[in-house]
Amino acid sequence: MQINLYSTFRQIAGTKTMQLDLPAGTTVYGVVDRLLEKLPDLRRHWLDDQGEIRAHVHIFINGDEISTLADGWSTPLQPEDVLDFIPPVAGG
Repeated sequence: MQINLYSTFRQIAGTKTMQLDLPAGTTVYGVVDRLLEKLPDLRRHWLDDQGEIRAHVHIFINGDEISTLADGWSTPLQPEDVLDFIPPVAGG
């Protein structure tokens, strides 16, 4: 599974892209857990004090934002999927 990190997430993690070998059916939550094991510096940026994923963390699966998918964070993934992690963007 290909993972792409953007903007400040890329800077914090020190990498722009990585491959994760996870079994088919792993959920988005499972991917986040695995990524935070590998990239612990992202934890405070992605999770709140209760361990919940912060609302400002935008994740796209093959170009679709997870909030638009029926299973959301519980969406089962396939090894060929591409996940994009995008931080909030501000400006005017």
